[in-house]
Amino acid sequence: MLTRTSSQSLAEQLSARFAQRIRDRLLAPGARLPSVRQCAQQQGVSCSTVVAAYDQLLAQGMVEARKNRGFFVRESRAEMATIQRFPGRESRTTGAETAGPPSRGHAPIEATALIRGMFHQVSSKPQPGMGVFPPEWLESSFMPAAVRKVTSTRALQDFSLRYGEPLGDSSLRRVLSKKLATLSVHAAPEHIITTVGATHALDIVSRTLLRPGDHVMVEDPGWAVEFARLAAMGMRLLPVPRGPEGPQLDVMARYCEVHSPKLYVSVSVLHNPTGYCLSPGSAHRVLQLANQHDFHIVEDDTYSHIAPEHATRLCALDGLQRTIHVSGIAKILAPNWRVGFLAAHPSLVERLLDTKLLSTLTTPALLEKALALCIEQGQLRRHAERIRTRLDAARSRTVKLALHAGCRFAAEPAGLFGWVDTGVDTDALTQRMLDEGYLLAPGALFHAQRKPSTLMRINFATTQDAAFWRKYSGIVRNM
Repeated sequence: MLTRTSSQSLAEQLSARFAQRIRDRLLAPGARLPSVRQCAQQQGVSCSTVVAAYDQLLAQGMVEARKNRGFFVRESRAEMATIQRFPGRESRTTGAETAGPPSRGHAPIEATALIRGMFHQVSSKPQPGMGVFPPEWLESSFMPAAVRKVTSTRALQDFSLRYGEPLGDSSLRRVLSKKLATLSVHAAPEHIITTVGATHALDIVSRTLLRPGDHVMVEDPGWAVEFARLAAMGMRLLPVPRGPEGPQLDVMARYCEVHSPKLYVSVSVLHNPTGYCLSPGSAHRVLQLANQHDFHIVEDDTYSHIAPEHATRLCALDGLQRTIHVSGIAKILAPNWRVGFLAAHPSLVERLLDTKLLSTLTTPALLEKALALCIEQGQLRRHAERIRTRLDAARSRTVKLALHAGCRFAAEPAGLFGWVDTGVDTDALTQRMLDEGYLLAPGALFHAQRKPSTLMRINFATTQDAAFWRKYSGIVRNM
């Protein structure tokens, strides 16, 4: 909050606040700042103070004034050069693409704000926009014990003085093969490749199967970081509306006929941000389209550890013929361990492995061996069960608080995330809540083509705080 007891003037404090948000991408290039009058009301200062603050931002080259329109975050020359070099990044249409100039979008910049928020929290308060469990939920004694066991003097000498296995630690790949079999996904250890987290696995798949300018079907709403990553590689995104049963199949069919996409990226189980799970009927039709139109499917199963039993997975139905299974343990065990993996058809493994070797050489055997021990001894399974029980209770409490605050759930609450309709512009709401120390995940971030939204994604584990909902209600009433 702005304070009159600070050594800085109110204008300097306000200018510094906006400058930090611009640097952290919480205000994206092209974003409009609040009007002078609106900002003065929100911050409890005079209009002259706001004008002085905006003048300082102008002097620093962080914003620009547009006649009769207001103040906007300035785009850097580097960003403009990138857009000109990769025009495919601008094309994010909600239907079949048509000829003509593409619309501008800023998702590659804005998506990083959520990532930055994971590392530099805006305050010590629970953060509703976070994509992970709170650290205290993940505390355990078995992880340090596993690391100590695999780093005994003899073991450490065996694997730390040379590069690890190209595919990844063999003991981990063996237990992962058995674990996948319990999900009806059958992959031999030699058809599994370990990675530095699930995001790295997705990147390996994209760099192996795609070239700049290729069309990729993505679920909409979907994972903001995946949109940004693919767009940064020069791919042309084809957003497929995602519903409770699965993707909108007529849209997928039309894309296949017009654009010949190379890849479809899907979160079949506990979809982010809606929590939807794919139905068997939709799954079979998606696989029919893949076979008919010759595209691959990468299935991100990041939330498998908290998923309902017997959930439908494309990889299980397809037998890894056209599908590639991707998952990791960061969400459920330890975000900093960054251990992920992919499982693929034998004909793809060598190509995928080449891409891995070019990006990271090998992956850290120490953590992979420790994780194998945790899985083999049943510790990861029991840990996941405890997390699921705690999450169920948190979800129940959060749903009651959200409904009492006037929210409506756009999707049946499930998994870690809730897809909530606030009734107000959540981009504007996000900026207001930042002033109170809360980072939100506005709905616009989860669309391939950024557009105003009244939706936001909440983390059930971090929105149990009644104080947050009281503050939220007060701000929404005044918007």
